[in-house]
Amino acid sequence: MMRSSKCCRLSFRLANRETALLFPRLRRLETGATGGKEQPRYLLSSHWNCEILLLVAKMKDAKQKTDVPHGTLGLMVLKTLDVIGPLNGYAIARRIEQISGDLLAVNQGTLYPVLLKLEQEGAIASEWGASENNRRARFYRVSRSGRKLLQAETREWEQTTAILGRFFELTAEDLT
Repeated sequence: MMRSSKCCRLSFRLANRETALLFPRLRRLETGATGGKEQPRYLLSSHWNCEILLLVAKMKDAKQKTDVPHGTLGLMVLKTLDVIGPLNGYAIARRIEQISGDLLAVNQGTLYPVLLKLEQEGAIASEWGASENNRRARFYRVSRSGRKLLQAETREWEQTTAILGRFFELTAEDLT
């Protein structure tokens, strides 16, 4: 029994280290091609639900995305609305993730308080409308003061990144 568990863990090492540690009874069956990407398939050695397979796939996808850095979501929302135009909250989150190349994960529980804060500050305005699937949704747009805030925040972030860039380019010879 111990031997099969170790074999199972070793077979996972190439596919997904986290899967092997969390589910030692899950075994790799074969690799199938879907949409040009190689997707590992797994066989359950016990009577677990197939839902565990979906959970493993979702865990793998979720670990590849990172959370939005603190203090940057408001700026991303303003820039997204400025460039694209009025959007509902769900569409704003998806656009930010899309623009980041799916490297960022926008949590709905984080986005809506930021939208409320920006609206209370007068940076954005909102109105009710119908979404793409004909559901009632709140659509947000940038106001004049929001555009001014966006310009100021953009200048501030450009200055901050320029300063940080100097530190990354710094060598020991520069200090002597």
